[in-house]
Amino acid sequence: MTADVSGTPRISLLIVDDHPVVRDGLRGMFDSAPGFTVLGEASNGVEALERAAALDPDVILMDLRMPGGGGVDAIAELTRRGARAKVLVLTTYDTDSDTLPAIEAGATGYLLKDAPRDELFTAVRAAAEGRTVLSPAVASRLVSAVRTPRPPGNEPLSAREREVLALVAKGTSNREIARELFISEATVKTHLTHLYGKLGVNDRAAAVATAYERGILG
Repeated sequence: MTADVSGTPRISLLIVDDHPVVRDGLRGMFDSAPGFTVLGEASNGVEALERAAALDPDVILMDLRMPGGGGVDAIAELTRRGARAKVLVLTTYDTDSDTLPAIEAGATGYLLKDAPRDELFTAVRAAAEGRTVLSPAVASRLVSAVRTPRPPGNEPLSAREREVLALVAKGTSNREIARELFISEATVKTHLTHLYGKLGVNDRAAAVATAYERGILG
């Protein structure tokens, strides 16, 4: 992140969408809001990779279905390269065939384009900090097999594990969870490990998705 003249951190963005009107709208929205700066735009996944390498943004707002190079392939390549940027998918599609590959490829978050302005700003800030952001509509569609085939995991979560999971679903970091629940970060990580095992998942995004799918959250 950079800082403005007042020293306030600014999150840098790369906007990737094949529709110029959408790009213009997003640029105008973020340029008019404090704490953000739009470094550039791209119209497809291939161009996104080039622009990301040249501009090194904090967050990439990535559409999925684009002529000339889709978003999922671009996300996978960014992950393979170890890119610093966090990818927040922003699309109109919420089917399993769209959400699952994007999460598997390494997207930090997944929002739909009808998300309210403030929700989008909050999601970008969370993504910049590496926190998982999944809209409820998207999370509810993700099934237990987000990453790899695994047993269903029928062991119930403890009350504390449910508290931790609920905070994870809100995009809360381990440090913030520890502060809110008055426990150490190490204890938070232990709870996460246990609930991952009970849910049969490997990470925060899959845990939230599976919890929504099973009715544990929501």
